[in-house]
Amino acid sequence: MTSQTIDAAASGTWKLGDLPVRRIGFGAMRLPQTGEALVPDAVPRDRDQAIRVLRRAVELGVNHIDTAAFYFSPLRSANELINRALAPYPDDLVIATKVGQPRDPSGSWLPHATPAQLRGLVEENLRQLGRDHLDVVNLRIVGTDSIAERFGVLAELREAGLIRHLGLSNVLPHHLAEARAIAPVVCVQNMYGLGVRPDQDAFVRSCGEQGVAFVPFYAIAASGRQAGASDSDHQEVRVVARAHGVGPAQIRIAWTLHRGPHVLAIPGTGDPDHLTANVAAGALRLTDDELALLDSVHRRPQNG
Repeated sequence: MTSQTIDAAASGTWKLGDLPVRRIGFGAMRLPQTGEALVPDAVPRDRDQAIRVLRRAVELGVNHIDTAAFYFSPLRSANELINRALAPYPDDLVIATKVGQPRDPSGSWLPHATPAQLRGLVEENLRQLGRDHLDVVNLRIVGTDSIAERFGVLAELREAGLIRHLGLSNVLPHHLAEARAIAPVVCVQNMYGLGVRPDQDAFVRSCGEQGVAFVPFYAIAASGRQAGASDSDHQEVRVVARAHGVGPAQIRIAWTLHRGPHVLAIPGTGDPDHLTANVAAGALRLTDDELALLDSVHRRPQNG
């Protein structure tokens, strides 16, 4: 498999509302630092390297970038790196961000935003990205409580023209139903992947039936979460990877995309070689036997 020649278009497309995106996108969480993300003492990534990765992603056909104002390390902000690398933005580029729980300048997490604070978080994303509107804003929550008041604020900002489309992150099925009664929802972002949260399988299918994109995070990192993927993987994943001449991470991406045409992958990296491999995974086609083997791993009780 010659990953250097494979474009994100090979992964197919889906529409976030009226915005067509390639099913292989790019997650910006890993850009501002090397090593673990979302920690106060993160080591800033080389600025030029981060900018090169973003520009290369677009060259490879990626037109869906996932970011957040709380993706930052000392000296580096994902949003401002995106702005520096890609503005003026290509017409077909869709930037999705999320609001809900901010971090203070030291990198420590703050309490979840109140409804009154959400507009300020949206405006901060607008400022950092240099935009007059945001393509997609996901409301990120923790817990099972009603989201109606918070989602209602974002719906009002959508009506005001500051947001084009709305999504949800880290939610349960009843949250999606509650939000859709207020305004259209184009995507759900939840932790999910091969062997990661198999309890989400029914929700993944339900989103597809409702025409809502499902955008999993940590699909490669799995239990490594913001620390990233480990060097080891299940034997079954390695067997399938060898059969295709690729690495386990690419098989994890391919398996994710096989979960349905509405499933979008947003693998993130600060490494240009990893980026090329991740994009190329959109062209992998797994056989029924390979999918059955990988599904057995998915259903197996996991540690972590």
